[in-house]
Amino acid sequence: MVGRAVTAAELVAWWVALFVLWLMLISTIDVLEVIVGTAVALVGAVAACAARRAVRNR
Repeated sequence: MVGRAVTAAELVAWWVALFVLWLMLISTIDVLEVIVGTAVALVGAVAACAARRAVRNR
């Protein structure tokens, strides 16, 4: 149970960091940019968590 909470917290932390980075790099913030940024940040967060888990389990 604790492992899932840690994984969820890590995923949320990555998502927030990547989403904020996305918002800083775009020139105008509109609804479409926020939707795309949300999706791209989520994909990046899942990839980052998977990569860290793969390296940890070596």
